[in-house]
Amino acid sequence: MDLSIIIVSYNTIELTLNALQSVFNSATSYQFEVFVVDNASEDGSPAAIKERYPQVRLLTNDQNLGFSKANNQAIRLTCGRYVLLLNSDTVVHQETLDVMLRYMDAHHDVGAAGCKVILPDGSLDKACKRGFPTPSASFYYAFGFSKFFPKAPRFNGYQLGYLNPDESYPVDCLVGAFMLVRRETIDQVGMLDEAFFMYGEDIDWCYRIKEAGWVVYYYPQTSIIHYKRASSRAKPVPIIYAFHEAMLLFHRKHYRQRYPFYINGLVYAGIYVKLGLALLANRLKRFGGKPS
Repeated sequence: MDLSIIIVSYNTIELTLNALQSVFNSATSYQFEVFVVDNASEDGSPAAIKERYPQVRLLTNDQNLGFSKANNQAIRLTCGRYVLLLNSDTVVHQETLDVMLRYMDAHHDVGAAGCKVILPDGSLDKACKRGFPTPSASFYYAFGFSKFFPKAPRFNGYQLGYLNPDESYPVDCLVGAFMLVRRETIDQVGMLDEAFFMYGEDIDWCYRIKEAGWVVYYYPQTSIIHYKRASSRAKPVPIIYAFHEAMLLFHRKHYRQRYPFYINGLVYAGIYVKLGLALLANRLKRFGGKPS
């Protein structure tokens, strides 16, 4: 088996079915298997997947275990030379799998690779090529320096906005919506860290992959579409907490020992301030801008 594709679903029945359709419409001579791990969806996803795509290996959980744990469930069962994490809200083009696998087969030093990720409005999903969220990179990103100076590398260490999205190059991290990982790499660095519930696990995995000496590569010779939640919609509060908790987890795991206590304190304070602002903004969106 060449490729094992893993899709985690949670109440995304139509999106998941569309993602699966795009996968099975792929034009490639590579052999692949597809796993769907359903995290206790209540929208009929498991039944619909069984009916429409009986060839899918479907794993159903009785509760939402999160992104990392669900992917790891499937990774343990895979037999492909490569493992692809693919979001349920994505659509791959016919050539995407073939292009990416041919690239990986030709570059044995690459442990993980990602393609160009496009949002429905045609813009780039900037998470598909990123630097690590060091304290300085996070500061410049959080306080808008990257927007004010989009071509300055110093202020764009996180989203790498100064790099041409149509060119190929090594990066620090990819996005879990489409991450193609070599089997040998997984055997060496391990699976996703299950301490991350649904954010940050992709950054953490890429960090460990690079620490082990592998190259992480952005290869925009093909692309996918990523149907993210519209930014204008209010997000469930647990999602907001999970996002900011992932920031804390990543810093504590990889950076706390590298920086003095006052830098760590500033980082933690910044995350909590950002959390508070995010909760306030979310409340205003939910109530149409009118606080109760």
